[in-house]
Amino acid sequence: MGKVEIEVQPGSRRSGVVGYDQWRGRFRVAVRAPPEKGKANEEVVEVIAAALGVPPSAVSVVRGHTSRRKTVEVRDLTDGEIVRRLRDVLGAGEGD
Repeated sequence: MGKVEIEVQPGSRRSGVVGYDQWRGRFRVAVRAPPEKGKANEEVVEVIAAALGVPPSAVSVVRGHTSRRKTVEVRDLTDGEIVRRLRDVLGAGEGD
C-alpha cells in the first residue's frame, strides 16, 4: 500500500489534480464539494481514484479528515507509482 500527501481545495469550479507544491511536497487536489459532512473527502477519493486508474474502493483518506492537508492511501500501488501517475496527470511531470 502506498500513501501520498495532498492539499485539498474544496468548493472549486472544477475537480481534479491541479498541481504540485514542491515546497510542501504535496499534490493539490481541487474538488467541487464543500468541506462539510465528509462530502469533500468523498470527492477526493473519487478524483484520486480516477487520476490513478484504480477503483474508488482502493483509495482512502487515512489522515486529515477535517483538514485541507490529507494523507491518502492507495491499495496495490507503491508510493513511487502513485507519485509517477499523478505527475503524469499533471503533464510531463511538471507541477507549479
